[in-house]
Amino acid sequence: MADNGNVPMMKRSTYDEDDQTSAGKRQRKIVRVWCDGCYDLVHFGHANSLRQAKQMGDYLIVGVHSDAEIMEHKGPPVINEKERYAMVRAIKWVDEVIEGAPYVTEIETLDKYNCDFCVHGNDITLDVDGNDTYRKVKAAGRYKECQRTAGVSTTDLVGRMLLMTKTHHMIGHDVPSRSSGDNPSCSSMSSPYTGVSQFLPTTRKIIQFAGGKEPAPGDTIVYCPGAFDLFHAGHAAFLREARKMGDFLIVGLHTDKEVNRYDGGNYPIMNLHERTLSVLACRYVDEVVIGAPPEITGDLLDHFKVNVVVQGMTHIQPVADGVDPYEEPKKRGTLKLIDSKSDLSTAKIVARIIENRIRFQQRNKKKQEKELRMIQLLERRRSEDVERRKSEELQRHKTEAREQGRQDTVEEVFE
Repeated sequence: MADNGNVPMMKRSTYDEDDQTSAGKRQRKIVRVWCDGCYDLVHFGHANSLRQAKQMGDYLIVGVHSDAEIMEHKGPPVINEKERYAMVRAIKWVDEVIEGAPYVTEIETLDKYNCDFCVHGNDITLDVDGNDTYRKVKAAGRYKECQRTAGVSTTDLVGRMLLMTKTHHMIGHDVPSRSSGDNPSCSSMSSPYTGVSQFLPTTRKIIQFAGGKEPAPGDTIVYCPGAFDLFHAGHAAFLREARKMGDFLIVGLHTDKEVNRYDGGNYPIMNLHERTLSVLACRYVDEVVIGAPPEITGDLLDHFKVNVVVQGMTHIQPVADGVDPYEEPKKRGTLKLIDSKSDLSTAKIVARIIENRIRFQQRNKKKQEKELRMIQLLERRRSEDVERRKSEELQRHKTEAREQGRQDTVEEVFE
């Protein structure tokens, strides 16, 4: 996986050895796919779109916009470009990351990186002038669409942090409708792409994200528990180092109730099911324990055949009864401390949002208003197209009636 955008120029037709016959080796064209975006507060919705894009080809290149580009077209990003580049590289379906990709997708960009087509979700992305950022690749027939993941967006996550409620912990709980005065992330009308909604987890989605890999005989199994809330570049850096401690990395995710016990407030910002998908999307993770116990017991270590337990440099809260959660691995001599060299934390991300509350409220409001204007325009165009087709059909029937000498009322066809 490349670490920068400096790639050699190649012809667009790339081939791989696919089969061998008596006539010689057949070759199959390698399909190179391009995706791009801000990837601000990277979440499982971003990961799911990249998963779908990778399924459409063989090699996935992801262009990530710079802070300056995002500021011009959309408003201030929550996560800086260095952190966003690192997060996208940590997603397991990504083969290469291009830093500082242009906000409007150009044909020249696809050609430069040898990509056959671009993939984006079935939502609207607009530039500073309110135009579709993918209009050029669409016109050239080099655009494909994947399904947007309902129930999550960067705007929604920012809204959760600003609202300081715990509604997002409640799976299946109806999200209350909010007026512009109640909801600092939304206008009185809500865009279907960035408005507050409810993510509903399914076993199918977990299967899609899980690799299904089993540890091989003799593998060193590493266990790493935690909240991993608002999965970010600091988490990815930590898990990358944890993976180096063995061959198979298991992450134990604590329940929402447990995370709220030791972090307080409205934490976790993302509920257990959302956090599960976010962690499963990380290329360094092999397995996730959903709702792991806060105390690392001997039974847990024996069940998963854990050889190494890793802990970061952050302060660890005791479990509810005051017991050190790492007491058993310390007794066994299997606990290892890891320094990820990253100072990014979930609390720091939340602090960025709170400190820049007004800026992010204005950004979210502006984004939704642009989307709503585009939706209204598209609906008007669809309505006009329906009326035009109806008029053309009516005229056709009138012409046929005149030619056949019929005197009946043609409008009856449409009654």
